[in-house]
Amino acid sequence: MVQYEIKISGHVQGVWYRKFTEERAKDLGIKGWVKNTFDGNVMVMAQGHEPEMETFIDFLRIGPPLARVNKISKVKMNTLNDFDNFTIKY
Repeated sequence: MVQYEIKISGHVQGVWYRKFTEERAKDLGIKGWVKNTFDGNVMVMAQGHEPEMETFIDFLRIGPPLARVNKISKVKMNTLNDFDNFTIKY
């Protein structure tokens, strides 16, 4: 089990990016959360098994049809949180 903090930049707000992320996470059994940030980007805290996490990150690089992802950065966390599911934070 691994956990990443993932930051996505580009045209990712107002294009259903958070809902897209939540749906892909639930499809893959990923737990954590997604939220918009004040600088116009999106942040994800995601936890799951490595193969599913890599597939999830591949989906994040593409995003929903109206999104334009310019950059993704991920940081592997040393401590795992105890997430019950995947949610959208407001």
